[in-house]
Amino acid sequence: MKSSVREIKIELPEDVFLSASISEKQLAQEMREVVAFKLYSEGRLSGGTAAKLAGMPRVAFLLKAGQQNIEWLPHSKDEVRRELS
Repeated sequence: MKSSVREIKIELPEDVFLSASISEKQLAQEMREVVAFKLYSEGRLSGGTAAKLAGMPRVAFLLKAGQQNIEWLPHSKDEVRRELS
C-alpha cells in the first residue's frame, strides 16, 4: 500500500538561502526534522509518525530526540514498548 503525500508550499526570502549557505533541499529536510521533533515533543505526533515526517527510521528518530533532550522515556512501559516495536 502506497501512502499519499501532500505538498506544502512555503515562500521564503532569497536572502534566507544566501545567509544560511544551504540548499533548498537541505533546508527543507531540516525544516521537516524541526517540525517533527516539535510536534512529537508536544505529544501531537507519535514517534512513528514524527519519524516519517523527519524522513528517518523510528529508532533513529527516538535516539536523536533523546540527544536533543526531548523526553520520551517518562511514558509508561506499554507506551515505550509500542514506540520501539
